[in-house]
Amino acid sequence: MTDYVAATRVFYDAIAEDYSAHFRSVGAGRPLERAVMAAFAEFVRSSAGGGGQVADLGCGPGRVTAYLDSLGLSVFGLDLSASMLAVARRENPGLRFEQGSMLELDLADGSLGGVVAWYSTIHTPDERLPALFGEFLRVLAPGGYLLLGFQVGDEPRHLDQPFGHPVSMDFLRRRPDPIAGLLTDAGFTLVSQTVREADEEVGESSPQAFLMARRP
Repeated sequence: MTDYVAATRVFYDAIAEDYSAHFRSVGAGRPLERAVMAAFAEFVRSSAGGGGQVADLGCGPGRVTAYLDSLGLSVFGLDLSASMLAVARRENPGLRFEQGSMLELDLADGSLGGVVAWYSTIHTPDERLPALFGEFLRVLAPGGYLLLGFQVGDEPRHLDQPFGHPVSMDFLRRRPDPIAGLLTDAGFTLVSQTVREADEEVGESSPQAFLMARRP
């Protein structure tokens, strides 16, 4: 396991309960985010293979997983953090959650109709993104869809001792166009690129990007 993967797991194990309580109103709870996910779900259901299973990678407490399930998708969540998964299973007892790394997915080639990485690539170093996007492409069936969410910017945000826990982490912000280019280089066809401005009322400090791509 790489150092940054291990550090990410330790960070989220430490803050899982506080994170879950604090961020109940974000993620799938916002209008534009819900619209993007609804479009993704419709694309997956109408894809050439008639849909297929969807993986919510870096699912955290499972709220996006649950929302995708409510849209009629056959979805499961995967996360590094055992503590986050404990919250996800407690809050969503009817859904499946597994522990693992999205860098090395224990899934057959072409086995998924969709992949969601909702703010879960933000700890992956730039040099590892091509391999990560290649792994996403590998597990998607032809015609399958990928949905990414991430913060927009050029400089990382450093968070030190969140909720009073003795851990810290960098949150990488990126520009949509270079990410779109990396997806194209990996073999994806870009479907949409949406940017929402920062909502200062809830403490956001940067715009939010949502990219959807398709495996040809």
